[in-house]
Amino acid sequence: MANIGIIGAGSWGIALSVLLNNNGHNITIWSAHEDTIEMLDKEREHKSKLPGVKLSDEMIFTTNLEKAIKDKDILVLAVPSSFTRTTANKMKTFVSDKQIIVNVAKGIEESTLMTLSQVIEDEIPQADVAVLSGPSHAEEVGRGIPTTIVVGATSRNTAEYIQNIFMSDVFRVYTSPDVLGIELGAALKNVVALAAGIADGLGYGDNTKAALITRGMTEIARLGMKMGGRFETFCGLSGIGDLIVTCASMHSRNRRAGILIGQGKTMKEAMDEVKMVVEGVFSAKAAMELAKKYDVEIPIIEQVNEVLFNGKSAESAVKELMIRDKKIEIFDDSWDE
Repeated sequence: MANIGIIGAGSWGIALSVLLNNNGHNITIWSAHEDTIEMLDKEREHKSKLPGVKLSDEMIFTTNLEKAIKDKDILVLAVPSSFTRTTANKMKTFVSDKQIIVNVAKGIEESTLMTLSQVIEDEIPQADVAVLSGPSHAEEVGRGIPTTIVVGATSRNTAEYIQNIFMSDVFRVYTSPDVLGIELGAALKNVVALAAGIADGLGYGDNTKAALITRGMTEIARLGMKMGGRFETFCGLSGIGDLIVTCASMHSRNRRAGILIGQGKTMKEAMDEVKMVVEGVFSAKAAMELAKKYDVEIPIIEQVNEVLFNGKSAESAVKELMIRDKKIEIFDDSWDE
């Protein structure tokens, strides 16, 4: 049994708290929003984000950050990516040396081009930072639907410890040393999912969706490997696995926002209607800056940026992708001339 602090009371933090509580661990959930904590403590359910998912009477809810962090074996950082740095900055005073922080948000910090684990390490250098990622909608994890994910850490001992804490008969956990690759796959797939949603909003079909998933994964792997990620990671759970589920499911806020944009709404209108943080919007510009820095071609992500930020119509973006110069899928000299 471990003492675990969940930093963030959104749908993902709540879903993981249910999983970890069911695994027999002691759970303390923190939020900066007093009304959220009062609601959770009273109702024992997040009715707007995870309706029907009941929270155990044993769970503790607090707005006291020190209480959520002190004497905890693991901290699960589950705030939206845009709040990762500010939250980590508030946490650092209370985090002990080598205390494990498992980041479960997905994104790239636009101003620094850092992954979120790098942001946490920058703010809390004494922490042992790991990441948890994969095809895992909170709506399904909270209901105990079988799910498989991967934990990335800089040491085998930390990865295996986290694996043992989270593993259950409905939540299978693999381990990996490729923290960078896991995070890049997790962040960049949200941008491709926006593209997939836009195609759905335009009324396109399965052929288009399959093309976007396949070529989008090529872009993610191309950039990720140039940055130091491993090819196997992009073929795995936090790569193609997470990309498929995010592009295909209506649980995906990125796909839902994309659908609304494809139907003619602006980026802001789409985000307002989804009523949740659309992480792909925050990662899209960072992805373009990384592509420029590492001299990598990412045409799908480029067109998503054009639609989101430069007023380009979704139809024009798709047409431009289709009429690009002819390309070779597999580079090989084995053909007979």
